[in-house]
Amino acid sequence: PGRAMAMRLVVRAAEFLGAERMVPIVSAHIDGCLYHGDGGVKFVERLRERNATVSVPSTMNVGALDLGNEDRVRADAHFKAMARRQMNAYLDLGCQPSWTCAPYQAGHRPSRGEQVAWGESNAVAFVNSVLGARTERYGDLLDICCAITGRAPFIGLHRDEGRRAKMLIDVTGLSSRLKAMDAFYPALGAILGAAAGTSVAVIDGLPTDISEDNLKALGAAAASKGAVGLFHVAGRTPEAPDVDAVLSDQGSVEVITITAADIRAARDSLSNTHAAHLNCLALGSPHFSEAETRRLAALADGCVFQIPVYICTGRHTMDAIEEDGTRAQLEAQGVEFIVDTCVVVTPILKDLGGVLMTNSGKFAHYATPNTGYDVVFGSLEDCVRSGISGRVERAEAAWR
Repeated sequence: PGRAMAMRLVVRAAEFLGAERMVPIVSAHIDGCLYHGDGGVKFVERLRERNATVSVPSTMNVGALDLGNEDRVRADAHFKAMARRQMNAYLDLGCQPSWTCAPYQAGHRPSRGEQVAWGESNAVAFVNSVLGARTERYGDLLDICCAITGRAPFIGLHRDEGRRAKMLIDVTGLSSRLKAMDAFYPALGAILGAAAGTSVAVIDGLPTDISEDNLKALGAAAASKGAVGLFHVAGRTPEAPDVDAVLSDQGSVEVITITAADIRAARDSLSNTHAAHLNCLALGSPHFSEAETRRLAALADGCVFQIPVYICTGRHTMDAIEEDGTRAQLEAQGVEFIVDTCVVVTPILKDLGGVLMTNSGKFAHYATPNTGYDVVFGSLEDCVRSGISGRVERAEAAWR
């Protein structure tokens, strides 16, 4: 009965979206395990009561609790109880307890061309763009229904024609020094999201050795600033050996040439205050990777942070940094690791307001409405330097 219930909902969604047929999927990533209200809990419990189970490997996004330290969540007993019920119900359906918005960092990496049903905006952008698998942007509740039935509506980004670029973002005129900065990629993502919306774009002129962490940051900013589910980087992402390979042959292609002034303005748009004082650093949206954590440790070089530093990450990263003492070292320097969840989606920050600094375009977009904090955006190096001094410090030379 639970599978029949899920199939009825997927079919109704497919009809509403104009799909001609379903497509079998090989994996899912479930965003609906994050508590937003009692309705989401009762929905998944109804599926469980009717004996539903997932039919494909299914990872889970962050929940609303840090299961290893629930006391750090500043919420009432009802919130915590319902959040726990929701997380447990998804486990009972057979989902994997990954609790991360970056399942691709935890080994869930479908291959190019495989059809999947993923939720969570940055994860959708990454699996489509960087891995070359195929998913539409599935929202809460529909994602678990696709996972149970093993089917998704054959629309949009599942189809060849839906993955063709109708916009060309030209960054060939920007300096290689600028493109080497980690903060460049959230800024470019902000431009991409605002310009493209839900459209597919190809970016020309980026280096071919961009790290996955920088591609992650680019996609996350584009998905939160706009609604980008797929972008191509010529010479780097799997479907775009060059620009021509992914350009649409239906209608004209819009060309946007990015200048250094555009990038600087995009970077500035990710901050909403010019305050010099800081209350905290928040890093890891999407979740901090092992490489990012080790880079932070190297940049901090044993110095003690003068303000709270929250790093949101997954269990897979914590396991990796536990073995060689990196976790203990950073905690001694004042870092607080948030696992299974994120400070933007659940109440963890200790003050009721203030100024938060981040290197994440996604954090910058959501932090103020979700936490009440004003936001200053900077590179990871800027963040570390500022956290050690307790005041905003940003290197400006490369941006000029």
